[in-house]
Amino acid sequence: MKVIFVLFDSLNRHLLPPYGGSIIAPNFQRLAERSVTFDTSYVCSMPCIPARRDMHTGRPSFLHRGWGPIEPFDDSMPRMLKEAGVYTHLISDHSHYWEEGGANYHTKYNSWECIRGQEGDPWIPQVRDPEPDESSALRNAKINRPCSGPDAMVRQDLVNRQVMPEPHLQPMSQVFTQAREFLDRNRGEDNWFLQIETFDPHEPFFSHRRYKDLYPEHYKNYQGRDIDWPPYRHIEESPEEVEHMRYQYASLVSMCDEKLGHVLDWMDHDNLWEDTMLIVGTDHGFLLGEHDCWAKCWMPFYEEVARTPFFVWDPRSGARNERRKSLVQPAIDVVPTVLKVFGVEPTPRMTGCDLAATIATDEPVRETGVFGMFGTHVNITDGRYVYMRGNGENQTNQPLYEYTLMPANMRAAFTHDRFREPFEAVQFDFTQGCHLMKVPAVGGMPGNEAMARTFETYLYDLEKDPTQEAPVSDPAAEARLLDALDAHLHALDAPTEQWERLGMCKEPA
Repeated sequence: MKVIFVLFDSLNRHLLPPYGGSIIAPNFQRLAERSVTFDTSYVCSMPCIPARRDMHTGRPSFLHRGWGPIEPFDDSMPRMLKEAGVYTHLISDHSHYWEEGGANYHTKYNSWECIRGQEGDPWIPQVRDPEPDESSALRNAKINRPCSGPDAMVRQDLVNRQVMPEPHLQPMSQVFTQAREFLDRNRGEDNWFLQIETFDPHEPFFSHRRYKDLYPEHYKNYQGRDIDWPPYRHIEESPEEVEHMRYQYASLVSMCDEKLGHVLDWMDHDNLWEDTMLIVGTDHGFLLGEHDCWAKCWMPFYEEVARTPFFVWDPRSGARNERRKSLVQPAIDVVPTVLKVFGVEPTPRMTGCDLAATIATDEPVRETGVFGMFGTHVNITDGRYVYMRGNGENQTNQPLYEYTLMPANMRAAFTHDRFREPFEAVQFDFTQGCHLMKVPAVGGMPGNEAMARTFETYLYDLEKDPTQEAPVSDPAAEARLLDALDAHLHALDAPTEQWERLGMCKEPA
């Protein structure tokens, strides 16, 4: 048996053809006809690297820690497969893997290939400034050699783009070229796991003319700034600029679709459908003006971000061109599913579910699922309702601690001031006897100290309000979901202060 796991970043479910979207993406429709399409698929830990920790460990991480490396006590699905004799290979252009906060994920595979150049990756060394580009204007970048901060990322991104004059030179293209080389080199071999992971269509929405030409009317008529890097804030741009940004995203998704088509072609050409599981998904979505917002993380996790596209072909059942309604969370469910494919038992610390029966017959694996980002809302859904538990009048968002033995966030280690006070050593039921550092935290995206610290509680009825225009008051539904959330916090051995921060009474387990 073999497994190919294709992972995109920031891929919006509602814009894809199999989910009723209008983006030009025929290969996603082709994929849906060759696989099972999941209609009730949700994120777990947010955003990028926390989601990937879930994809290794098979359990939510956002209640105990924010962005950071794999912990010494963490189970890792690729490492477990490697130790069981299954060959594992990662190909990725996701540059967060080679920052301090993600630097030990790729080492869990037998082999790995990193492709440079995405989103301001500090790659091409150039002292002189690049030529100004209007796409930098949206973030008010000053490209006269800033040494740090978001402007430095924009400057570096403009430098990197100079060496990508053709689509085949973009990082995503090279990821899929390397994937083809893996298949050619290992033709006829069995017992392997291949993770093909591209950062696209994550911002900035950089694509070449051939993909923009798929949307000729817009690009013919648009007269505004050629912006492609949305900020993390409320919309301030004109309606025409918002529409342009959506087409920039659409063009990049169409490029992703082309690369997905290559994978489907390889499945056809090499007859991989007979003995190879194909999994295609993403870590989360991205707001393109919905709810008057750009991006993710700083606002509540609306459906556009939290509900994800997810497709699986499993040759054991042969189910294809079918829909599944059961509530799944791929970030944690892919782990036991893949382990079981190779006859490896999940560890007791994994809370994700093997989806084999769900893929085959839509057998449910859970009634509710929790998701969120460290130190913000803790969300729970049953597929109809989404309950976003905030901290109400708790203006400080405290108490809140990170529990870790790997004290790093996105691009840097914890600052030394976080260790000036003595810290308590704590262990949880999933830490395999390890004592962790209990470090004071503020929550939110690493480095975003301006993020709001007060989060109101919301309840949405998706059956009546699928676009979440207005929260509802439904005391019975709220009480039911609050009880279920309490049970999840107990089952995940959440820190006691999470109940206090969220204004919940911790009931006996």
